[in-house]
This record gives sequence, C-alpha cells and structure tokens, in this order.
Amino acid sequence: MTSTRGPAPTDADLLTRIAGGDRSAFEAFYRRHAAWLVLRLRYRCLDDALVDDVVQETFLAVWRGTARYRDPGGDVAGWLWRIGSRRLIDSLRGHGARQRLTGLLARRRSTEEPSAEEQVLVGVEHGDLGGALARLSPELRAVVQATVLDGLTTAEAAVLLGIPAGTVKTRAMRARRQLRQELA
Repeated sequence: MTSTRGPAPTDADLLTRIAGGDRSAFEAFYRRHAAWLVLRLRYRCLDDALVDDVVQETFLAVWRGTARYRDPGGDVAGWLWRIGSRRLIDSLRGHGARQRLTGLLARRRSTEEPSAEEQVLVGVEHGDLGGALARLSPELRAVVQATVLDGLTTAEAAVLLGIPAGTVKTRAMRARRQLRQELA
C-alpha cells in the first residue's frame, strides 16, 4: 500500500500556518519541539512545575503570535530555545521563585546527597565565583551561561544568542580571562 502523504512540513511551513490560526499545524509543531524543550529547561531548573509552566507559556506565545519567527532560513529550534530560556529566566526572577527552588533543593537534599552540579550551582550563586560572574558584562555572562552552565557547543550558543560563532569564542575567551583575574 502506497502512502499519499508527502514529506513532513518544515518548521517554517508550520509557523506560517500557525500564524494563520491552523490548530493542527500548532499541534504538530508542539509535538515536534515540546519534549526537547522540556529536557533542556530542566537542565537549568529543578522545579518541574515551573519548567512545565514555562514550556506552556513559550508555546502560547507562538500560538498567540507574540513571538514572531522572522528568519525563514534560520534555525527554528534556536529561536524557540531563546523564547523558552528567556521566559524561564523571567520566571526565576519573579517573586517567590527563589523560595520554590530553595524548598525543592531542601527536599532533594533530605532524601539524597547533593549532586556535583547542585554543589557547583550553589557555589556559583553564593561564592566568589557568583560575584565574579555578576561583575561580567551581560554579553560575556550570556556566553558563559550558554557554553558552560548549559553545555552548548559554540555553534549552538551562537544560534541561541544570535551572534556569530567567532564572537562566541572571543567573548568566552574574554570572560575566562576576566574570571581568572578576579578569582586569582
């Protein structure tokens, strides 16, 4: 039996149809991208409920058109990641987020030994490294966040930040130099 279906629509095609109010295109786009977005955001935040809310807000912005994709030849996944990661940051900055995360960490610590990642993140937030990171310019700090804390490659960070890969490398080098000086 031969299938009459053609090739799967591209992300750009789906986004064009979503802009026209096509619910089935939105559902296909959501199924294609939601799982990886949840996984990536959970690397940055231990609060599963908060991550789920952020993912829903991200896709709601796509559906409502408040987040517009303007680069038909660009990377849709990078665009979607920028929306989700920025919404997560905004949520974490919001009132009460720190208390939710502190409570979640306390519950996890009472049942198990803290992971190496949790120990590093606590040191980043409260130790000498946290102060040194806070003194970096926003551009340098964003590169450190993307490449070190998020574990992205240079190419992935370039897409996420909307800058050339060479600029990511240069900013990473400058950030490392500045951090070495401050922590020495």
